[in-house]
Amino acid sequence: MNHSAHSAFATETLEGLRAKPKRLSSKWFYDDRGDKLFQAIMAMPEYYLTNCEREIFQSAAPDLLAQMRGQAFDLVELGAGDGSKTQFLIEHFIAEGADFTYRPIDISMHAIEMLGSLIDRRWPQLTFQPVQGEYLAALDRLGQGGADRRRLVLFPGANVGNFTVAEAATFMLQLGTYLRPGDLLLTGFDLKKDPAQILAAYNDPAGHTAAFNLNLLHRINRELGADFQTNAFRHWETYDPVSGAARSFIVTQGKQTVHLADLDETIEFEPFEAISVEVSQKYSRREIQELAAEANFRFIRNFEDSKGWFADSLWAVGA
Repeated sequence: MNHSAHSAFATETLEGLRAKPKRLSSKWFYDDRGDKLFQAIMAMPEYYLTNCEREIFQSAAPDLLAQMRGQAFDLVELGAGDGSKTQFLIEHFIAEGADFTYRPIDISMHAIEMLGSLIDRRWPQLTFQPVQGEYLAALDRLGQGGADRRRLVLFPGANVGNFTVAEAATFMLQLGTYLRPGDLLLTGFDLKKDPAQILAAYNDPAGHTAAFNLNLLHRINRELGADFQTNAFRHWETYDPVSGAARSFIVTQGKQTVHLADLDETIEFEPFEAISVEVSQKYSRREIQELAAEANFRFIRNFEDSKGWFADSLWAVGA
């Protein structure tokens, strides 16, 4: 990890553990082991989101390319991961002779390296310009680009659901400031559905999600010199069908004192005290359109899977 990323991880971890109630950001799940655990989660039968969005990307590619009207463009992906879904767009765009540059953004260098291997193996002719970092900071580094190049920005995987509804509106407003009239944004939304189905996706019987969440404590131990007794914590998941918020916690089973040696800090835990580690917000179709309007985007359409469980919503900057 580079120095600036390490500093951000240390700062946010300490702030979160000092907070009442305690919290840690899900963006820090993705170290090398976290990436592998998330691959296992995406392969679970209970985790429907990946297959739903893969189906959408396979069918939506011609319509998305048509939206670019034959112009040169940058395909910018926020939270690119391993590219397992975006590859269907790339494959179609190349086959149709589109003039585009692929510019994925991810906080995980491991993910970028995996993606680079995929590009080298399958499309060595593709212009590939990855950026490691958090979404908005990385977009700032990209700048506005050439005046003759539009942007198709992908924000897939229901990553917008990692924000509360209010946070999502703020983020989308900020995101819009990095785009120009004519740019497009395609954002993944997990749609509201049977609560039991949603809960099962985040509380799988194989325990992959639990291991993924608890790996964050292992990372803090390793990178910040902490001494979390990780086997004394358990994963806990909830889903509120009214608000649409699925929330993940890791809960200590007893009183615990944790030292973070690198930060010269001590954190006390009461028995059964929880750390909030993730929100996975679900949306109705009406709420998606309301979010677009609140963030000053123009809603174009939703692409949905055949079951109607997931939507990738296409928005435009400007009238």
